[in-house]
Amino acid sequence: MKTQYITDADGNKVAVILPIKKYERMLEDLETKEDVALYDKAKAEDDGERIELSEYFRERKAESR
Repeated sequence: MKTQYITDADGNKVAVILPIKKYERMLEDLETKEDVALYDKAKAEDDGERIELSEYFRERKAESR
């Protein structure tokens, strides 16, 4: 894939153009990475307390705002 850039009047790169499929894949990969980080954080803080899955999703949604 050839990388394309948008530049300003001085020739400085200010944005990247990429195929939508590549962009969507990047978003999926980022979400997966965030999920793994949350899992790792939860495991590190594990005090034996458990929460309902629905509560986890509520907290996750609140964090993403």
